Parts: sequence; structure tokens; C-alpha cells
Amino acid sequence: MKPLTIGVAGGSGSGKSTVVAALMEAVGPENVALLPHDAYYRPYSDLSIDERRMLNWDHPDRLDTELLVEHLSRLAAGQAVERPVYDFSTYSRLSSAERVDARSVVIVDGILILVEPALRELLDIKVFVDTDSDIRFIRRLRRDIVDRGRELTSVVEQYLKTVRPMHLDFVEPSKRYADLIIPEGGYNRVAIEMLVARVRESLG
Repeated sequence: MKPLTIGVAGGSGSGKSTVVAALMEAVGPENVALLPHDAYYRPYSDLSIDERRMLNWDHPDRLDTELLVEHLSRLAAGQAVERPVYDFSTYSRLSSAERVDARSVVIVDGILILVEPALRELLDIKVFVDTDSDIRFIRRLRRDIVDRGRELTSVVEQYLKTVRPMHLDFVEPSKRYADLIIPEGGYNRVAIEMLVARVRESLG
């Protein structure tokens, strides 16, 4: 039986992880294969760390979406994949990989997943988490400093130089491809309950 494939998109800090966590809890983590798009950043191992810092990491070209599409297709066919592991503190892909086994539900999450036509075609349910820009910025700031070891100045500069412009150019317009838009992310319990009910119905 082909697994149910779900894409969860939205701006950085919108609450995608909260929505994904709610879905996983509803259907059981043991029934979910998770493919985060940001595990698929291209390695750029030929560049120095200073050169990697200068790249626009919020542009779709920075992501190895071709590999993600291949992995999603293989999981849909019941095959396991070796998902990349990315180190955000050094802007590099690690040599190790994480095995992801095929499950009845496959969730793909990331800010740019609805931008890519080849990826959209593989998604049964497309979700966009829509949250105000000031809330998203605060969440991103906290995450990058606490979880990813970034400096305040670096996070703010990146937000102004690339994150906000790329959101306006790519992320926000991709909302038109969503089957369901969830305002306020994880705080919108009604929308999440509707999504969970739809997933359970699809799984029979």
C-alpha cells in the first residue's frame, strides 16, 4: 500500500515543527518517516567556512531537492533511504547519514517544499503554516542562537539580507499551492485537529 505523503511548508519560525509533532503524535511516531528539507542543503565542501557563511542559504538552489525527491519516491515505493545529516554550525553536510525506513506516513517539511513542482507532485496533502513575520523572526532568532550556536549579529544580518527577501520571493507565493493553510501554526488547535482527522481518514 502506497504511504500517505504530507508536505508541511511555511516561513522560517512559522511553527512547522509543532504541526509535524502533532501529526506524528496523532498517527504514532513509529508509523512516520520524516524528511526535513533542511537536512538536504548542498555540501559546498570545496568552499571555506567563511565562503559558506556568505552564501544565500534561503534560495531554493542551495538545497539538493533532487535528492529529496529521489528519497521520497523510494520511500513511497517501500524502500529505505539514507537521509543526509547537516551541521548548521559549520554549514556543512556530515559524512554520516541517517537511515529512514518506509512507513505508512511520510512527512516532508521545509520553507521551500511547495516551491518545487517535482516535489509538489509527490505530496498527497500540502500544508502551509502561516504566521506573522515578527513572531517568525523572534522564533528564528531564538532557535539559531540557542540550538545552532549562531551569533546575534549574524542571525539579524542574514534575516535582513536573505531570509526576508527570499520569503517574499519564494515562500509566500508558494502558499497558493497548499491544500490547507494553518494560521498561527501550532496554536491553531482547530486547524490541526482537522488535519489530523483528514490524515486518519486517509489511513483508514
